[in-house]
Amino acid sequence: MRQEKREHPEFKAKLHPRNRHRSRYDFKELIATCPELAKFVAPNRYDDESIDFADPEAVKMLNTALLKHFYEVEFWDIPPNYLCPPIPGRADYIHHIADLLKSANGGKIPRGPRITVLDIGVGANCVYPIIGRQEYGWSFIGSDVDPVSIASATRIIDENPGLRGSVEIRLQTDPNHIFRGIIGDEFIDLTICNPPFHASLAEATAGTLRKLSNLKNKRVTKPTLNFGGQNRELWVEGGEAQFVGNMIRESREFADSCFWFSTNISKQTNLNNFYAALESVRATEVKTIPMGQGNKVSRIIAWTFFDEKQRKVWRDLRWNRKS
Repeated sequence: MRQEKREHPEFKAKLHPRNRHRSRYDFKELIATCPELAKFVAPNRYDDESIDFADPEAVKMLNTALLKHFYEVEFWDIPPNYLCPPIPGRADYIHHIADLLKSANGGKIPRGPRITVLDIGVGANCVYPIIGRQEYGWSFIGSDVDPVSIASATRIIDENPGLRGSVEIRLQTDPNHIFRGIIGDEFIDLTICNPPFHASLAEATAGTLRKLSNLKNKRVTKPTLNFGGQNRELWVEGGEAQFVGNMIRESREFADSCFWFSTNISKQTNLNNFYAALESVRATEVKTIPMGQGNKVSRIIAWTFFDEKQRKVWRDLRWNRKS
């Protein structure tokens, strides 16, 4: 489905019920909040107000307006050529993962700064902590292997009073590890991750070209700068299969430090291997949470090593303590 087309009801209906972006974009409201968006908005061929979703500057400004309008972010920026993620999809992960915590807490979502979420690969955009902090009041740790991403995310936090003191950014100095070197002598309620899906630069470039070709409704042979993202954001040796496999194996080392581990999974063909890996590390429970946005279907895999007694102790001490 080309982005310029009307947002059909079934498209938005696939988003989580608490997602603020289930309705079509109200560009008048967004422009009132972020006047800089106005120059990118024009009637499309259906005479609906829209932007050119193949224009990276327009997409970036739309994100700026959405984050300011819905999540009280006064400053947001990313360096050239870094990933500009879709806000509705990122919000969906946060809401689904809140429901995961809810399912382990007697039907009540744990809220507030006591809840600590680790975002593996926070990126230059820092979007997951922005949404999670505003929606549920959680505290965040954001890790990344890229110093430029670290600097960008840190600036976003420093420039927004609502994030300062609630989000900590940590550089992963060893790209061979995911949790090791990041989780210290502390407790984490939840980890989240949007892993690099591709196995090579060529595969990532091909994916970007397909996306641009669909948006422009014609074949595109040259990637657009500041559209697809940096190499480390898009691809890693072995792709999603190897990255998530390593994450699962390393999570065992932190079985007592974290209640739920989770990651977004793009390729359904990888699921059986991940289930086998989770069985081999003796996860006590594994959940697969489907997500759908338009024609794109993905899912979250979440796992824990806690038994029922450990879960109750954790809830009583961290989520439901009165003082």
